[in-house]
Amino acid sequence: MQKILVLGGAGFIGFHLSKRLVAEGHQVVLVDDFSRGQADPELRTLIAHPQVSLIQADLTDPNSYAQFPRDCHQIYMLAAVVGVRNVEKDPFRVVRVNTLAVMHLLDWIPPGCKLFFASTSEAYAGAFMAGIAHIPTAEDVPLVIQDVTSPRFTYGASKLLGEVAVIHAAKAKGFGYVVGRFHNVYGPRMGADHVIPELSLRAMRRENPFRVYGTDQSRAFCYIDDATQAMSLLMAHAEADNQIVHIGNDTEETNIGDLTELVLKVANFHPSLDRQPAPSGAVNRRCPDIGKLRGLTGFEPKVSLEQGVRQTFEWYQQWFAAQKV
Repeated sequence: MQKILVLGGAGFIGFHLSKRLVAEGHQVVLVDDFSRGQADPELRTLIAHPQVSLIQADLTDPNSYAQFPRDCHQIYMLAAVVGVRNVEKDPFRVVRVNTLAVMHLLDWIPPGCKLFFASTSEAYAGAFMAGIAHIPTAEDVPLVIQDVTSPRFTYGASKLLGEVAVIHAAKAKGFGYVVGRFHNVYGPRMGADHVIPELSLRAMRRENPFRVYGTDQSRAFCYIDDATQAMSLLMAHAEADNQIVHIGNDTEETNIGDLTELVLKVANFHPSLDRQPAPSGAVNRRCPDIGKLRGLTGFEPKVSLEQGVRQTFEWYQQWFAAQKV
């Protein structure tokens, strides 16, 4: 058993990761400020487990770290302001929160503790727009912030700064790390502001005509159970120490039009489609090269897109029904 600190533990990835870590026999300390994570029945069930404890704290306050255990073996830094709506509504908050949280963590981090830092494929979105990134995309792609005045880049820029800070703090302070760049991870309990939950909820409401944005754009979606397995494997394998690694699923790249048809098939709903342009600033195509992840850990994605979409839809169907009660 290891003691593991999960920052952002009430959020989407943090919650599912914590469930996996508990099942693996670890002691887990969750930290969240509940600005985005939910204190819902599923979280209450998780923190009732004898191997789990919860601390409510603001990671942008350096004094908060005094209450965290210093005898932890691993730390997962998953706390961040994410989502296109947050980026467009308050880009400065995205930069401020994401930067302060990681900087205060790096000032506090105990010696000998291995850190997982959650980064994103958005870190190299500018490389696609500049025409210097290839599909599938490997970890050595150049990182470009094409327009510093664009709110769209604030999230990716904050994560790029986090990567740089983690790498050089680790060299200065002597701790190990893994930087995991997530690529379109999805699944139950991820909120309503992401494409698969949003499509699912609108299908449940029987929207007709059914709006679809950017049907020609493509993504490679990774189900949450596969993503958390990859995270756990990376932290367990010494070969992955001090590496930047893409986390995703490169086996079923799909365009948004076909994804919409899949969601509607699962929903047993057949509306007319109202095709709209993609949101401004969105890249046309994204698919990771996960060869490095495979080589370091032996990881292979297990959940097909149809299986994952079905499981996600069923969870949101139950959630949707509960909201109407």
